[in-house]
Amino acid sequence: MSKYYYLVAGLPELTLEDSKLSYTVADFKTELYPALSEDDKKLIDLFYLQFDNANVLKLLKDKDAAIDKRGNYSAEELAEYISLLKEGGELADRVFPSYLSTFISEYFSLSVEDEFLHEDRLAALYYAYAMECKNKFVSAWFGFNLVINNVLVALTARKFKMDVAPLIVGDTEVCEALRTSGARDFGLSGEVEWLDQLVKISETEELVEREKKIDQLRWNWMEETTFFDYFTVECLFVFLLQLEMIERWIALDKEKGSQLFRSIIATLKDEVQIPAEFR
Repeated sequence: MSKYYYLVAGLPELTLEDSKLSYTVADFKTELYPALSEDDKKLIDLFYLQFDNANVLKLLKDKDAAIDKRGNYSAEELAEYISLLKEGGELADRVFPSYLSTFISEYFSLSVEDEFLHEDRLAALYYAYAMECKNKFVSAWFGFNLVINNVLVALTARKFKMDVAPLIVGDTEVCEALRTSGARDFGLSGEVEWLDQLVKISETEELVEREKKIDQLRWNWMEETTFFDYFTVECLFVFLLQLEMIERWIALDKEKGSQLFRSIIATLKDEVQIPAEFR
């Protein structure tokens, strides 16, 4: 296992309340990434694939869309791979992640009515791919987030008397319990140790505050899970996750955040035609 004494020792201390950064996710890619072992680069690539996911969705809708440069692949590479897969071609996993190849190939066989499912389908494939990673921490991180997202979606769906099952992403025992259980706790109290925290978070009315609490839960989990990791690739992975979290909050000040979240909720309510008494 590679140890990164100088890299980790030189990283700045981060807190979720930081309002400015001297370092970015993009800086890490250009400055520190080249110093990693080949195996550890593959782990860090899993982090950056979130940007490739968003870029693929954009380019499938508009081949000239501007992409997020933080991804692993350039716009030219993605355009080439999309074109190849559209024609029925294949790509090796070492060239392009198999889950993205699967998603792009599927995309061209779906009807227009299925379009709203694209993001969920891609998320499910991404989580499944990342959870197969041999690194215990990285695999657990993706599993942890899959549970958080699904539990919060399930709680919100119940609150608005919506069908939970179609909204759950992934194929795990917890996913199945969320889809099928009628129990108040979905039968997960013994399975998900922070279920009570998620229930409390879901009851937070102010949406920006709620999102901050979710990120704090993620932050605490990362710190606790890697407490005994020193100078390892796990430390670097956590640093990247925390850095991206802070970048997102700096970009989204409270006022703009409130407006954004309210508009998202309003749109969701209109789409699912939630009865007025639940709005």
